Amino acid sequence: MKVRRLIDSLNYAFEGIIYALKTQRNMKIHFIVAILVLVASLFFDLTRIEILILFLTISMVIVAEMINTSIESTIDLITDKYHIFAKIAKNVAAGAVLIAAINSIIVAYLLFFHRINPYTIQVLHHVRQSPLHITFIALIVVIFTVIAIKAYFGRGTPLQGGMPSGHAAVAFSLATAITFISENMFIATLSALMALLVSQSRVETKIHNFFEVLIGGILGILITIIFFQIFS
Repeated sequence: MKVRRLIDSLNYAFEGIIYALKTQRNMKIHFIVAILVLVASLFFDLTRIEILILFLTISMVIVAEMINTSIESTIDLITDKYHIFAKIAKNVAAGAVLIAAINSIIVAYLLFFHRINPYTIQVLHHVRQSPLHITFIALIVVIFTVIAIKAYFGRGTPLQGGMPSGHAAVAFSLATAITFISENMFIATLSALMALLVSQSRVETKIHNFFEVLIGGILGILITIIFFQIFS
């Protein structure tokens, strides 16, 4: 009987994880990032302490997101009307997730930045600094490509909505160009963060969904890389 209760408890726990993963967009993002980071960690000589810190950081982010989901579900069960205390509870829970996410970024920076930097510099040296007009031309091509794809899908306008996200494409195109021109990992990181913020704003305002922003970002990066490779 005790064994059966233990199995039932494990089943309930896994059902909770699966529910959060299926219903919460941020949970999906956390899982994808966690998998990518864990796979990337295999290529670096991390110490046992660093691996422990990495696992604790990933676990803290996922646990915080699950607690946030639990609190939101409980509040929605109790009331479907606006209440200041319900708002406070949800905001505080969301704030806990934000702190955990910021901490994970800091940990990732401290663990990986000095290891990635030498390899990145070598890659960037293969794509030498190019005249600024190449960046301008690549940006124009990105914009025209986005408009053409939007016209094909027939949704949204050139400046708002539809597939793909033009803002994400332009933001990541500029971030990629800045990366190649500067050949500086710190500047490249700041540029990438700015592009991510632009993309996040498009999703949060419900102008685009995550997939549209993802395709836009990939499009901007690929076209810019191709131009720098061809004309550098």
